[in-house]
Amino acid sequence: MHNPSVRFPRRPIRERIMTEKTLEAVVLAKRPDGSITPDVFATVERLWPAIKEGDVLTRTLFASVDPYMRGILNEGRTYREGLAVGDMIPGETVGQVIQSKHPAFREGAVVSGAFGWATVLATPGDRLVRVPDDVPPSTYLGVLGMPGTTAYSGMTDIGQPKAGETVVISAASGPVGATAGQIARRAGARVIGIAGSVEKCAWVTEIAGFDGCINHHENLDEQLDALCPDGVDVYYENVGGTVGQAVIRRLRNHARVPICGLVADYNDRDYSGLAHAPTISAAMLLFRRARIEGFIVGDRPERFAEWRALATPWVQEGSLVYKEQIVKGLDQAPLALVGQLSGQNFGKLLVQVADVPTNHE
Repeated sequence: MHNPSVRFPRRPIRERIMTEKTLEAVVLAKRPDGSITPDVFATVERLWPAIKEGDVLTRTLFASVDPYMRGILNEGRTYREGLAVGDMIPGETVGQVIQSKHPAFREGAVVSGAFGWATVLATPGDRLVRVPDDVPPSTYLGVLGMPGTTAYSGMTDIGQPKAGETVVISAASGPVGATAGQIARRAGARVIGIAGSVEKCAWVTEIAGFDGCINHHENLDEQLDALCPDGVDVYYENVGGTVGQAVIRRLRNHARVPICGLVADYNDRDYSGLAHAPTISAAMLLFRRARIEGFIVGDRPERFAEWRALATPWVQEGSLVYKEQIVKGLDQAPLALVGQLSGQNFGKLLVQVADVPTNHE
């Protein structure tokens, strides 16, 4: 007879996964109302998914935390459909293959391309790419992954910086902004970052090599006038709000503005992307002959392979720098996203879910 006073020891998550074939996943528990809080999410336990021919089962090593996730917690559509309550949060991951029915992937391989805040994921193998042994696996979620490719695509297709031009990057210490600025520097442009603290600005100039950096909490207009006295040729927009307003007022003739994100707007109750977006008039576009274009990196999938081929040697030799902030434990992912949306992160934000294989250390 069961004695309710007897407590049985709980086995570690990893042991339970291997013996009972269960996983843990983070799901949307309820709709947020304005700024998100950790109770919007719930951690649930599920059985391993069955895989069919062509699928791969991966054990998650790292899960990505990205600002775009805020928009899909609401009903309706931004550039993709919102989640239903109970759906798993679709963060990108790097994982190790534990079962494979795809000829390109053997057990033990480290791969990128599986989506979901979960300890184990099933994915069609055609959506995965192998992470080479000569780069840290985390880079395939950061500088060599979606953020780095976003920076490359925005600068290549829209920004097109040229030698001697002035380029301004908002959220300059983040993974997209830091990479975009370094790309512009390689083109010979003068690059000014905008970030949210003295510490972040110091990293942007001293480590990432920008020509200057503005702390947007301190006299934004005065600092822009001092550092961009002749105006701005390229503005890489990650933030929107008052930062975007201030920079766009200073566009020069034939300026280009890739719009990557509008983080200032993401926590609105009825997210439309318009509440704090920079005001852009038809007259300004005409008089400045400016090009302002929003883009989503997933619309240009060919850029991922292009960017990795170009940037991998730079990462290996250390000429393309990046910063990561890693928190441990899948249960910490919701809190990490909450902090990110209030500007608490510094660099590419990742959740480490399991130990990294030794040949990738």
